[in-house]
Amino acid sequence: MRIAFVVNDIRTEWADYTTTHLARVALARGHETYHLSVGDFSLGPNEDFHVTARRPPRHNYRSPHTLLRDLQSDASVVERVPIEAFDVVLLRNDPAEDLVERPWARLAGVNFGRLCVGRNVMVFNDPDGLAHAVNKIYLHAFPSEIRPRSIVTRNRDEIRAFVHESPQGAVLKPIAGSGGARVFLVEEQDRRNINQIIDAVLADGYALAQEYLPEAESGDTRLFLLNGEIMESHGKIAAVRRECQEGDLRSNLSAGGVARPGQITDAMRRIADAVRPRLVRDGMFLVGVDIVGDKVLEINVFSPGGLNAAEDFTGIDFFAVVIAALERKVELKSASPGAFSNVELATRY
Repeated sequence: MRIAFVVNDIRTEWADYTTTHLARVALARGHETYHLSVGDFSLGPNEDFHVTARRPPRHNYRSPHTLLRDLQSDASVVERVPIEAFDVVLLRNDPAEDLVERPWARLAGVNFGRLCVGRNVMVFNDPDGLAHAVNKIYLHAFPSEIRPRSIVTRNRDEIRAFVHESPQGAVLKPIAGSGGARVFLVEEQDRRNINQIIDAVLADGYALAQEYLPEAESGDTRLFLLNGEIMESHGKIAAVRRECQEGDLRSNLSAGGVARPGQITDAMRRIADAVRPRLVRDGMFLVGVDIVGDKVLEINVFSPGGLNAAEDFTGIDFFAVVIAALERKVELKSASPGAFSNVELATRY
């Protein structure tokens, strides 16, 4: 199997990213892996579609750090590869990271991913589904009973009114953000600074205001779904408890949150059941759902991270579970050519 991992920029990847771990495990299972940045696609005058990609010089990497070091150095093999040569393209770039400094790159993965699907190459998560999920408005596509009370607006008066009507406080954040950037908890004592907070959140577009859930004070749980189902292996669940640092409401690991073993609850299982139909319809192969109590704060469909922490706490190689699912999809497609759409393949074993 040939797998292409599409990232924002190979030079800014980290060894602990889920993408790097997935590539290492795929190599160990005998597959060929390639990394490319969102600027490495090319569509030629004769409709030839290729990428300039990097592949590691060997297969046996014991550490993701060594793999990434080779990929980011002259040791990597740079090749011009026709897109049809790949069995799977994994869109692992986060559009929010390119919002300010590289707006041209924001939707490059989605747009070229659609072209890949047109060339009969499997692309996960499905690019059309990702186009619907390009910002936090996507959460409103799911049942209201699993979402905190919220509004999406650029109207300052509506934001102030929402905060006033939220006795426990309200969380304000840009709809296009990620990694906990520009996320504010506004409580009663903060209302005198509400104008400055609103200005900061609206700087890049629309704002999402959510009622604050007191349970979030200690963090949240990221639950991983694969093929629309809770990711589970040998009786262990792929879930990570993310605890906030003192004085910081953000539980994102990239923003200083601390990872702890995640525990599955009946409420989480009900949430998984509630989000499954839409995720399957949108072709969402690998998803991270951030849960507080019985509510979903975010649904992460662009490069959800933290799977390495789930492996650390459970001893289960969840990266191998993901790669094995891709292997089955390649077999299914080969056995029944043309029988399934990309969306259907994304959530079928």
